[in-house]
Amino acid sequence: MDVLLTGFEPFGGEVTNPSWDAVDAVRPDGYRLTKLRLPCVFGDSIAALRAALAARAYDLVVCAGQAGGRVGITPERVAVNLDDARIPDNAGARPIDEPVVPGGPAAYFTGLPVKACVAALRAEGIPASVSHSAGTFVCNHVFYGLMHLIATEHPDVRGGFVHVPFSPEQAEAGGHPSLPVTTTARALELVIRTALTTSTDLRTTAGVLH
Repeated sequence: MDVLLTGFEPFGGEVTNPSWDAVDAVRPDGYRLTKLRLPCVFGDSIAALRAALAARAYDLVVCAGQAGGRVGITPERVAVNLDDARIPDNAGARPIDEPVVPGGPAAYFTGLPVKACVAALRAEGIPASVSHSAGTFVCNHVFYGLMHLIATEHPDVRGGFVHVPFSPEQAEAGGHPSLPVTTTARALELVIRTALTTSTDLRTTAGVLH
């Protein structure tokens, strides 16, 4: 099985990004793995992802991004067709109320078995929960872009997005929740393995009231 795993460059004044640091630390177990560092830039990030998908036939694509303030690993369930940036991206762009793909569907559901992934992570003692919002910054932009590419150009590929917390070094000053990069890397490997071996997601609740 061929897997593409992506993370992001640092953004927002940070000097590191745990999504890429963890991706870089993942060691494949029973599958072929390609790693890609995406720019934290609207448009360019999807272009880089499109080029990677055109260069090789993948069975699975997992994109990871930083979600500072979250306490655990959060596989994302829904990507929305909306760019609404609270801060500029790394190229200075700050789209407001713009579609990721003009004329595209309002949203896409993930192709990952997110509930099974959360169960696998928790079984290993890694904090995890299903997320129902990937935000409206470059992470959601890439998530939606990936799912649109799968829907329109690569129907045989499964894919989705996973948010990861700060690393301890990032969280130190502000007292935010964090996970060691080694733990995050282990989590991404478990997500990949679960996605490769699970065709039907668990029938269990992951709903929220608010």
